[in-house]
Amino acid sequence: MRAVLQRVSRAAVRVDGEVVSEITRPGLVALVGATHDDGPAQVETTARKIAELRILHGERSVLDEAAPVLVVSQFTLYADTRKGRRPSWNAAAPAPVAEPLVDAVADALRGRGVEVATGRFGAHMEVELVGDGPVTIVLDV
Repeated sequence: MRAVLQRVSRAAVRVDGEVVSEITRPGLVALVGATHDDGPAQVETTARKIAELRILHGERSVLDEAAPVLVVSQFTLYADTRKGRRPSWNAAAPAPVAEPLVDAVADALRGRGVEVATGRFGAHMEVELVGDGPVTIVLDV
């Protein structure tokens, strides 16, 4: 499982021009991608890292600050660009595998008491965010 975490002041997801999810105060946007062999262990580790990494102001975590997290599915995190000009998506898990895993990350965060907003799996989303820092962390589990 792979995630890109961005510290934000606020963020929103739009589908067809409609806001489907947003966080309106400082927190994180977590772009989350799954690969073929991910399972419950990777979900738990990813959720724990998102909740506990001390990357908010004052070296505080999402749990320390009761900060929200916007989780957005992002299969393109597994793009292979080593050859040619067209990325290969072979390492990304197919939708029937990836969707429940990304949902499980959001659920695991909620289980830790984190306020979670989500994008819409498989939709063409416009993700709008106001980066804070900027702070961007790549998390490989």
